[in-house]
Amino acid sequence: MVTIPGQFNGPLHSGNGGYVAGLLARELGGDGPVTSTLRIPPPLDVSLSWEHDGAEVRLLTAGGAVVGSATPGSFSRDVSACPTAEQAAAGHSHYPGFAHHPFDHCFTCGTARDEGDGLRLFAGPIDPAHPGLTATPWTPHEAFGGDDGSLDLPVTWASLDCPGGWAADFSRHAMVLGRMTAQVYRRPRAGEPCLSVGHLHAQEGRKFLTDTALYTEDGELLGRAEQIWILIDIAAFS
Repeated sequence: MVTIPGQFNGPLHSGNGGYVAGLLARELGGDGPVTSTLRIPPPLDVSLSWEHDGAEVRLLTAGGAVVGSATPGSFSRDVSACPTAEQAAAGHSHYPGFAHHPFDHCFTCGTARDEGDGLRLFAGPIDPAHPGLTATPWTPHEAFGGDDGSLDLPVTWASLDCPGGWAADFSRHAMVLGRMTAQVYRRPRAGEPCLSVGHLHAQEGRKFLTDTALYTEDGELLGRAEQIWILIDIAAFS
């Protein structure tokens, strides 16, 4: 059994997509990329169960609905390059969520979250004239360090989530995460300065294809992701 605590929300009443995708990846195990697919808004603060079927793991509600699934995955694009410190600072200063945020309590990127409660990872466009490339500096709060001082896997996946959504511009398109393929090479340590980048690859109808990466200040690749975001009726998630 597993419960998604209310702290780890995306939209106010459902789980943060990256965090839940990371829960699925942790349950699947393995060292390579994992593809997690979210089927319904992940419910918070209720008991959920795991179902294993060969190389697939599924997260189920008490009624048997599939919240999400995970399988071994692979990447289809090159990883986004590490931003410079200057690019990251520019992205942070241009973060659209400071002016308008559809989910301002989001665990990853919500401006209404306090230090140590949310990640407060605010990736905006490096150049507002080209909003499809986002970046920000980010240092994980000490509250997220585990016994070894590092973030756990679901929180690390959460840090790889929203910079892609902002590359597709949450402020103009209300979206939720539909699928995320990610690999964590090393979990960041609490208090370790990092650089985050997000990139919009393409739009296909209601789907936005993005990728993200998290680096140390020295350019070490900590983790990367490719994502599919789905346009939604925001009223259904309010």
